[in-house]
Amino acid sequence: MSMSMHQVSVVAFTKMLSNLAEILRKARAHALERKIEESVYTNARLAPDMFPLSRQVQIATDIAKGAAARLSGVEPPAYEDKEQSF
Repeated sequence: MSMSMHQVSVVAFTKMLSNLAEILRKARAHALERKIEESVYTNARLAPDMFPLSRQVQIATDIAKGAAARLSGVEPPAYEDKEQSF
């Protein structure tokens, strides 16, 4: 059985981004419940040499959109990376 590039890439990216979105929803709910400013989470790093969570999310979405665009033979769309909240 052969698999298309869509099946091995876009489907995997969709699942990964759906999981990431659920993690972010839970983080937001936790912040609201505990009355913690969202920026505490979005600026958090698991290790000093890591990017903050906001940049990690931007990288994950950039990789997914870039791969899908390149597989489609089009130029990846460019968006400003200025998100600072959930």
